[in-house]
Formats: sequence, structure tokens, C-alpha cells
Amino acid sequence: MAQDHEGGRGRGRLSREKVLTAAVTVVDREGLASLSMRRVADELGVEAMALYRYTPSKEDLLDGIVEALFLEAERLLADTPEPEDPAAWRAALERQALAIYRVALAHPLVAPLVATRPLSVPFARRPRPVLRCHERVLGLLRRSGMSDDEALTLYRRILAWVLGYIVVELRQTVDAPDETEPAFRMGLHRIPPAEFPHLRAVGPRLAQRGGEQHLLAGLAALLTTPGPSRPPSDSGGR
Repeated sequence: MAQDHEGGRGRGRLSREKVLTAAVTVVDREGLASLSMRRVADELGVEAMALYRYTPSKEDLLDGIVEALFLEAERLLADTPEPEDPAAWRAALERQALAIYRVALAHPLVAPLVATRPLSVPFARRPRPVLRCHERVLGLLRRSGMSDDEALTLYRRILAWVLGYIVVELRQTVDAPDETEPAFRMGLHRIPPAEFPHLRAVGPRLAQRGGEQHLLAGLAALLTTPGPSRPPSDSGGR
């Protein structure tokens, strides 16, 4: 019996969600360098041509992976409605940051795409879940009483911090992954102590993740740092 484009297991069983889930699985297991339409098709047990109905190109597949991760972050926030009290904007921003961080932590090999892939796509063409995240952050800042300029300034700071933190946190390269001693794991013996005393001093800590506590501490510092016109206050900037 001839095999159809979806592997002979019944037409219509695929969906964009299933294709993107398979793509994330491939990257989780094998890294971004292994991602291809054929590799995702193999993961699903279908022919590569079957995927083009749901994701027409490798570029769309990369955008779709980002879409899938932001959808996962949305699901983490599903049980937390938008705060009605304008003064609750800080806590809502923390929940948003933690949702993105936790999804990235669950998919560390995919995490660089979360920070870098949207920048290669025109703003209006970014996946809807990415735009909804941006809309939510701006909405929280605006409802707190900030002006458009103040909200935009803080919005940029927040995104830069959260996405930058994720990349640094999850993509720290070690010299010897099998080493259990932090200094040897980071390869500090290769760094001359007289030339790089500060890096040698903090080097072992670079092998450890800062975690949610450091993410939130940095975010708190951003939210209390004066902007170009006035600082946002605990009462919502009013």
C-alpha cells in the first residue's frame, strides 16, 4: 500500500501545534543545529512534504518555536487574571517575567531563540503570543498611571533585562562539563590570575545559575530606577 504524505497513518492527524511541539522536542534533545524540516518530519513519522501545509519554511518553523514557547508561558499565567488594582502592576510584571524564565529553563537549548528570533522579524509580523506578551507589559505600565514615554522606556528596560538574563543564565559555556569542581568546570586554571583577578574571584559562581531570586532582584532594581522624567512610585507612578 502506498504511503501518503503523512506517513500512511491517516490524513488530517497533523496540526500546526503538533508540528511545533515536535520541533521543540528536536531542539530540546539535539540542539538548534539539528533542526530541519526533515528532522521534524522524522520525529512525527511523516514525510517532510507533509509539514509544508502547517509551516511553509525553516524560517516559519523558527518563528513557530518562539510562538510555542510564548504560548507555554501564557498557559502558566492562565489562572492569574489581570489585576484590577493599578498598584498591583509590579507583582503582575514579576509573574510575567517568571513565566518566561520558567519556560526557558524547561527548554534551555531553545532559549536563545526567545531572545534573538523576534528581532529578525518585523514587529507586526512577530507571532501573536509574542505581541500579546508585549501588549500585556505595556498595558500594565500604562494602567499604573505612566505616560506613554515613561511606559515605553520601562518596557524596553524590562524586556532587555529579562531576555538578556535568560540568555546569560542558560547559555553559560563551561570548559569541562564532566568536572564537579566549579573552578575546573569553568576552566579557571586557563585564566592568568594576575591579569584577570576579578574574573578569577567570581569564576566559580559563573558555573551556577542565578535563579529566580536574581531575576526578580534585577527587575525590582529596574522598576525603582528613575526614568528620563520621573520615577514610577509604589502607588503606580501617580
